[in-house]
Amino acid sequence: MISGFESIQLGTLIMIVVAGFGAGWVDAVVGGGGLIQLPALLLVPGISPVQALATNKMGSIFGTTTSATTYYRRVGPDLKTAIPMAVIALAGSFGGAILAANLPASVFKPIIVVALIAVALFTALRPNAGELTALRHYGHRHYVVACAIGAVIGFYDGLIGPGTGSFLVIALVSAMGYAFLEASAKAKIVNMATNAGALLFFLPHGSLLWGLGLILGLSNMAGGYLGARTAVKQGSRFVRVVFLIVVAALIVKLGIDVWHDYFAR
Repeated sequence: MISGFESIQLGTLIMIVVAGFGAGWVDAVVGGGGLIQLPALLLVPGISPVQALATNKMGSIFGTTTSATTYYRRVGPDLKTAIPMAVIALAGSFGGAILAANLPASVFKPIIVVALIAVALFTALRPNAGELTALRHYGHRHYVVACAIGAVIGFYDGLIGPGTGSFLVIALVSAMGYAFLEASAKAKIVNMATNAGALLFFLPHGSLLWGLGLILGLSNMAGGYLGARTAVKQGSRFVRVVFLIVVAALIVKLGIDVWHDYFAR
């Protein structure tokens, strides 16, 4: 069992703790904490990309579990919708992780950038979207749409990962009619399952740095708890603003990746 502390210095460890806390806060509000957490892990001396991905998932599952519990107590999201979504998303995440082992993420990144730009435009041009819950589907159709969202975004999380929570939030707002706060509450439950699905894939490969993952998880928990409480206190408008900021950061980050991949050929 590898702890991940073998060659880490105090300054790097402090950076990991700060990154974990910040990622937990962002994830709890709108998702996208991987933008902070994963790059920080990649700065650990000697860590491989696979070890960074696996350890990132371990840290994230602590934070998403904490924020999901906090949201459940304070917002009371509909578990009849969230739990089937989460189960389907877990399976989708496991399948995406399998495909990720055989296909480079660079194949999909240009498509994701275009999708994120569309998401940002939709949110910016429709300021009232997600302010109040006004469901678009009822009965069996409601659950079919919810499970389809869980399958697609769960698969994405296992395959690429960054922005999974943000995609869940906007899908729940635009396709199902939830308010941003209610969407964030459900997204945390589903995101917890997608993290678990990816971890199930990584665990047999021995890629997880347990000690580092535990430290990351504890700091992620603290950030997740504070982020969920902040979102509940500030409401849907606050969540919408943070959502736009995170999506803009995702567009820049993935856009740079696409640019580098293109010119590296």
